[in-house]
Amino acid sequence: MSHQRYPEMFRRLEARREGAFIPFVMLGDPDLATSAQILVELAESEADAIEVGIPFSDPVADGPVIQAAAVRALAAGTTPADCWTLIRGLRRRQGTLPIGVLTYTNLALQRGPEQFYHEAAASGADSVLLADLGSEEATPFAALARAAGIASIMIVPPNATPERLSRLANLTEGFSYVTRRSGVTGEDSTNAGSTAGLIRDLKRIGAPPALLGFGIGEPSHVREALALGAAGAISGSALVRRIAMAAPDRLGEVTRTFVAEMKAATRSLGVASSGRGLEN
Repeated sequence: MSHQRYPEMFRRLEARREGAFIPFVMLGDPDLATSAQILVELAESEADAIEVGIPFSDPVADGPVIQAAAVRALAAGTTPADCWTLIRGLRRRQGTLPIGVLTYTNLALQRGPEQFYHEAAASGADSVLLADLGSEEATPFAALARAAGIASIMIVPPNATPERLSRLANLTEGFSYVTRRSGVTGEDSTNAGSTAGLIRDLKRIGAPPALLGFGIGEPSHVREALALGAAGAISGSALVRRIAMAAPDRLGEVTRTFVAEMKAATRSLGVASSGRGLEN
């Protein structure tokens, strides 16, 4: 199955004693041609995997930077079909790099969940995260994703109860998306120290490796994620903001430089073990 690219990625990184760095961009932002160019730059960067967003009109889990990116993409006429085409282009360039999709449940329902996951798999995606899908409603979605060869990713909030943690771990494949803080995406300096226990609990119950997201905006946040026991970090708003501010002829430089700086931070600490269910 395609989502085996995630465990293969974690094995490679563990052998090198590195954490994972995964950038996020919104597909179609600011337009399809520029978005395709950005994906080329990411494919040739030091990213360990790539997360992409399919724009949605009511992105309740996203902060203002990514919301604005979705607005720009929709204003440019970006459709889910365009997004699958962009992902197929990225997959042709990168055969081994895991590609994750983040979007919202209504898009899956509109298409029909079974068809939605089959389209994701046909595009070359490895995982799908429906950001507003609660764990209580996720079981049939996860089953359809698994049947299509897609890893179902669930968000693990810092205040998850043991019961909810167990439910999320059973639903999740590929990696566990642990949020650095409650709320929406965005850059900040919130202390995420309380998530160390959560990450230990995920390892203890055999959940997929934890990646820390929300509020990851600078290299120190990546180092913090590794120190907390995470297998790596995901950053969206910081890159999306840089792309929005960059001159067209500097998009490549801005993208590659940001990824290189964040990836360098994953090499600053040895990662004892990022394998499924293994303790530090």
